[in-house]
Formats: sequence, C-alpha cells, structure tokens
Amino acid sequence: MQIPEKIRKLLIPPASVDELKIPLALPTDLVFRVLFREGIVNLARFVEVLKLHTQLLDEILVHLQREHLVEISKAGAGIGRLGYSYSLTDAGMGRARDALERSQYIGPTPVDLNTYRDVIIAQTEKRLEVTPQNVKDALQTLVLPENFHRRIGPAVSSGSSLFLYGPPGNGKTTVAQLIGEMLGHAEPIYLPYSLTVGGQIIQIRDPLVHIPWQDTTPSTNGDSAKPGSKPLGIKNKIDGRWALFQRPAVMVGGELIMDSLDLRYEPIAKIYEAPLQLKANGGMFLIDDFGRQQISPHELLNRWIVPLESGIDFLRLQSGQTLEMPFRQLIVFCTNLDPSDLVDGAFLRRIQMKVEVLGPDEKKYFQIFVGACQAYNVPFDKESFMYLLKSWYRDTDRVMQSVHPRDIVKTIVSICQYESIAVRLSPELIDEACQSYFVDL
Repeated sequence: MQIPEKIRKLLIPPASVDELKIPLALPTDLVFRVLFREGIVNLARFVEVLKLHTQLLDEILVHLQREHLVEISKAGAGIGRLGYSYSLTDAGMGRARDALERSQYIGPTPVDLNTYRDVIIAQTEKRLEVTPQNVKDALQTLVLPENFHRRIGPAVSSGSSLFLYGPPGNGKTTVAQLIGEMLGHAEPIYLPYSLTVGGQIIQIRDPLVHIPWQDTTPSTNGDSAKPGSKPLGIKNKIDGRWALFQRPAVMVGGELIMDSLDLRYEPIAKIYEAPLQLKANGGMFLIDDFGRQQISPHELLNRWIVPLESGIDFLRLQSGQTLEMPFRQLIVFCTNLDPSDLVDGAFLRRIQMKVEVLGPDEKKYFQIFVGACQAYNVPFDKESFMYLLKSWYRDTDRVMQSVHPRDIVKTIVSICQYESIAVRLSPELIDEACQSYFVDL
C-alpha cells in the first residue's frame, strides 16, 4: 500500500529517546516489567513487545546498565550488543516492583497525544474513496428501493453522520452492518496500540474492534504486509507503535451507558480503557435501537452535539485533566421510534443524512420471499404465495415488513422437519406458520 508522504513523515520511527516525545520513564518502566515477568530477555524480544527501534532500546538498556539496574546475562556470538540478553539486578528488581505498582501495562510503547491527533486527522481529512458501485455491492443482498444507495452513500464517503429510521423489521440494522463491513474492506488506517497523557496510559486497541489489515496485493515499496507476515513496523520505516488496521466498526445497542463514552480507569491494571467513540475513530460507530439505551436520548445527544459539529471530543482523566481528542468517524443512529419523539430539530440539523427505511410493497415483498425460498431450499409455489398475500395481508390490512418472508419460510421449514415431510409451500402450511408467527395485539 502506498503511504501518503504526509502520513509517512508522522510515522517515522523514533531513533533516540529525544525523538520519542514521551517521558523516558514510560519505556523504562516497560523494560522493567518485561524483565520482571520473563526473567532473561534479549533485545529482539524487547523490540517485539515494546515496538521500538533496536537503537533506541539499546540506548535505554545502556543507561540502565550504568545505573546497575540491569545486567547482561548472556552474550550472543559475533553480533555484538544485538545478541545480548538482560536480567534485573537486585536494585533493578526493586525498581521493577515500583514500576508494577504504577501500572500493570505490558505492551507496545504508548504514543503521545499530539502525534495521535495529527495522524488521525491526516488520515480522515479527505473523503473516503467510496463509489456508488461500492455501496450498491455492499447492499446487494437486500431488496431496497431504487437508488437507495444515493441516500446513504454521501454520508459514508464523507464519514459524517447518518440517521436511519422507520418501522421495525425492514433492514435498518442490516444496512448499517453491511456499510461497516464495506468500510472494513476500504482503505485501511494506521492506529496506535495505546496513548499516553500526563504519565497515564490509555489502551486504544481492542481485538474485537481493530482487525489487522491483510493486504494481498503485490508490493514493490515494502509498505504492505502479506497475510501471515509480521506487523508493519521498523523494517518498513514505520513507527512500530502504530499498526495498519481495517476501518473499525463499533456497534452498540440497548446496553450503552454513559460510562462507555468516557475514559474508564482500571484500578488493578492502573491504565485507562478508551471509550467506544475513541476506538471507532477512522471507522463507524453504530448506535442500534436508538432511544432504548440505558441513558436517555437527550443525555446521549447532549454528550455528542459538540463533537458532531466540531469533530472534537473532550475526555477527562481522574486527575481532572481534560483531553482534546479527534472525533472522526461515521456515526449511524438506527431507530424504530418516531424521530420527533427522540430528538429536536437542533440535533437533526447536525446529522448529515436522514433516511427513512420503510416496508416493502407487494412487488418487493415478492422478491424477498422468492429469495428466502432459495436461501432455505424451499420450492416456490405461486398459488401459495398469493394465498399468503390475500389471507394474511390484504384481508387483514397487515403492514408488510422485509423480515416477514424469511421468518415465515423458516417456520415452514421447521414444521416440515418436525413432521418429517418434504419441505414445501402450501396454504395449510402458510396458515400454520403465520398463526404461530403473527401476534395481533
């Protein structure tokens, strides 16, 4: 992958302590913790865990040797200091315990907040290369109104905001999830493993959200990693504290609470976990079933009304220090409720695209039903389908939902399997399935 020069300059690996832009105590504490946990550690292992250049780590280890805090336990043959293995001295053991008292964090060396801001902004200041065909391909499994992609594509490519609303069962969540998958296969993004502010460590990477980018295209400039290869890092002239990921997609529903949007301090590990919107930077944040969260819509909207407009979020450490963070992601709200009951006009004005997702008409319903039959290997029968339309929709004035065909066909399959009969459509089976599926309140 060709890395833009502006981003490459920001990701040049620090070759010395002075270029780290973070207090020396942080990587030094990491060295102590690794040695305390593993006993004897060679330079290659330090590079693997801390993601720092060998020259920089050697500089730190030389300093610790002079302070009689670490010692050489084993020297490799013929490769100089690169072959040395280190262990803690008695004095170093005490310093390692002090380091563990400050934090339990062992992992890649954190990056400074200013660099994080610069790199995220540099990667999100231009529109994503998302074409109409990309969006249509992403939604091809759904039966949607003609040119539906034009209603959501501009919000996706600009990475701003999208409000999907309408009656339940018509694919709002599925549309958002498919868009998230599409972004995951679009242009990847460099993200750090962790940040540091005021001597505190903020864990950014979440294995459930941040999926390493696997580039299968041939590379002639050494910028891309092939599947199964080591993460991009020093050998590729990129700071190893950053890795290339798929665009993240964070999805939450009714379980969302206000604490999830603030820095969360872990008292045992003594580090902060990044809030959900920070993990979603550069990708998508989907709030499903909006209006049914444990926090009220007004609380959530008041929390985000400034970030949505300014692209900046404000977080606070336990010390009271306020941090200014980039807020650069596609925010998607999905709701079955009436938007006018949830939000006011001031908030809706800050959401770029508002899209109503309605139920299908009879023609679209037919397409969905035929597709469901194909998916579950049920022979389609037109007479049975027309019976379904007349008896369970036209005669009852029932509103069609896109989810109905799949659920009705699945229920018919279950009935046939239970009775050990061939799977088929018939008016009798449709009646039995619909009687157990529909509930008229």
